Amino acid sequence: MSDYLRNMTIGQCLEDNARKWPNADALIYPGPGQRYTWSSLNEEVDLLGRGLMALGVKPGDKVAIWSTNVPEWLTVLYACAKIGAIFITVNTHYRQAEIEYLLKQSDANYFFLMDSFRGFSYVEALLEVAPELKDHGREGLVSQSLPHLKKVIYLGEKAPANMYAYQEILALAAQTPEATFRALADRQHYDDVVNMQYTSGTTGFPKGVMLTHQNIVTNGYWIGFHQGFTAKDRLCLPVPLFHCFGLVLGAMAALNHGAAMIVLDIYSAMDILVNVEKEKCTAIYGVPTMFITLLEQKSFNQFDLSSLRTGIMAGSPCPIKTMKETIDRMHAKDITICYGMTETSPVVSQTTATDSLDKRTGTVGKSMPGVELKIVNPETWEELPKGQIGEVAARGYVNMKGYYNMPEATAEILDKDGWIHTGDLGYFDPDDYLVITGRWKDMIIRAGENIYPSEVEERIRHMPGVKDVAVVAVPSKLHGEELGAFIIPHENAPEITNKKVRAYLRPLIAGYKIPRFVSVVSQFPLTASGKIQKFKLREMAAELWGKY
Repeated sequence: MSDYLRNMTIGQCLEDNARKWPNADALIYPGPGQRYTWSSLNEEVDLLGRGLMALGVKPGDKVAIWSTNVPEWLTVLYACAKIGAIFITVNTHYRQAEIEYLLKQSDANYFFLMDSFRGFSYVEALLEVAPELKDHGREGLVSQSLPHLKKVIYLGEKAPANMYAYQEILALAAQTPEATFRALADRQHYDDVVNMQYTSGTTGFPKGVMLTHQNIVTNGYWIGFHQGFTAKDRLCLPVPLFHCFGLVLGAMAALNHGAAMIVLDIYSAMDILVNVEKEKCTAIYGVPTMFITLLEQKSFNQFDLSSLRTGIMAGSPCPIKTMKETIDRMHAKDITICYGMTETSPVVSQTTATDSLDKRTGTVGKSMPGVELKIVNPETWEELPKGQIGEVAARGYVNMKGYYNMPEATAEILDKDGWIHTGDLGYFDPDDYLVITGRWKDMIIRAGENIYPSEVEERIRHMPGVKDVAVVAVPSKLHGEELGAFIIPHENAPEITNKKVRAYLRPLIAGYKIPRFVSVVSQFPLTASGKIQKFKLREMAAELWGKY
C-alpha cells in the first residue's frame, strides 16, 4: 500500500490513542465542564456501541444525529464506526421539510436528536414529520413518511415518552457481551462507508456524500500533519461538527495525532477567547468571518492568546489583511489554509507552516499527499496549461464513494477516469501552488470579459472602513452582467457610498472590474458552517438592480 494511506478505521485510531495516551485530555466540553481522557472516551464509546447493538443497530444501518457540538455527537460517531453503522450528519439549521427530506432520502434507521436549537424544537419538528411516534411510542414505529425509521434517541436528561434516552442506551450495553462487540469491531474495514455528509444545499437538494474510514481518517492525518499536530496540541473547535470542517479537519485531525479537542457547541467570539486562554489552546479553526469577528472584539487585548501556534482558516476566500492580523495579533504564526469540498473528503490542498506568508495568503497550498490535481476547461474537461484559469479537478484516495442513491448526480461530477470536478475556478502558479479565483457559477462575464469576484473583493477589503465584502453578478441588458458589491462596514466607520467605492478602485483595477452597484448591509446570508450564500446575494442583487 502507498505510504500516504493510513489503512485504519476510526475505531482503531481511537483505541490506539487510548493505549498510547490513556490519561491525556481527549475531549473537553467547557459549558458544563465535561472532560474525557482518551481512555475514558474509548470506554464510553464501547458502552454506547454495545448499547446500540442491543437496541438493534446492525452493520450498514443508518444512524443520523441532529445536534450542536456536544460530546455525545462524537461518541455516537465513534460507536457507529466500531459496529459498522453509517453515521449521518444533520445540519443544525434544518427545518421540518429539510429534516424530512434528509431522513427519507438517506433511509435513516435510527435518529439521535437534541431538544431544540435557538428556539426551534427539534422534537416537535420530528413529531410533525412522523406523527406515528405519538401513538406507537418508541417501539414498533411504522412511519408513512419515514418508512425506514425504527427508533429515536433523545440527547437530554428527560426523554419524551416516545423516545429512548442516551443514558438508557449506555445501560443497554449489559445485554451485549463484550466478546460479541469486540468481534464485530474487529471486522470493520477501512474501505467501508462510515459517514454520509449532506452537502450544504446552496443550490438544489442536498446530496448524501458517502465517505469511508480511509477517506476521512487519512485526510485527517495529513491535515493535522501540515499543522505539526502532536499529542501536546490542544485544538479550539468552534466550527460545526456536522460539516466536514468540524468532523474531518477537526475531529479526524485530532484523532490521528492524539491532540485534545476543546469543543464549543455554538459560535461565540467571547467563549472562544475565554477558552483559548483557559485551556491553553495551540490551534484554532474558523471561517474568515469568524476570525474577523474575533479580532474586532473590544475586549480582545484583555486575553492571553500566546499559546496559539497554528490552526486553519477555510470555507471561503481568506482576506490577506485578516490572515496577517491572525498571525500577528493572535500569535497563530503557523496558521494554514485548506481547500476542498465534501465530495473530496474534503481537503485536496493545504498550505504548511513553512510556506511563506505570500503563499499562505495568496494560494491554497499544494496538493495533499496521495491527491492529484489538475486544471481543466469546465466545458470540455480538457486539461489546461499551468497559469491558465480553469476548473479544479481532483483524484485520489479522497474520492467519495458517490452520492447516496443518486447515480446520475454522481456521474455529473465524477468522470470515467476518476476525476472529481469541483466547480471551482483556479490555476497553478509557477511553484505549483493552487490559486482559487472563485466558483465557476460565480464567475461574472461582463461584455465578454471574465471577472473573478475574489479579485475585486480583495481590493475592496483594503478600503478604509470596510469590514467585509461580497461581489456578485447583476443581470444587465447592455452587458449581460454587471458587478454588485455588498459591503459590511466597520463600526463607526465613515459612510461608504457607491461613489466612494468606485473612486477608491479606479486607480487599482481595470474599469470593467469596478462594481456598478454598491449596497451597505449589516450581515451576509450564511450557511450554518459560515459560508456566504452567494446565490441569495445574487437574488438580492437582481431584485435591487436587475432592471438596469
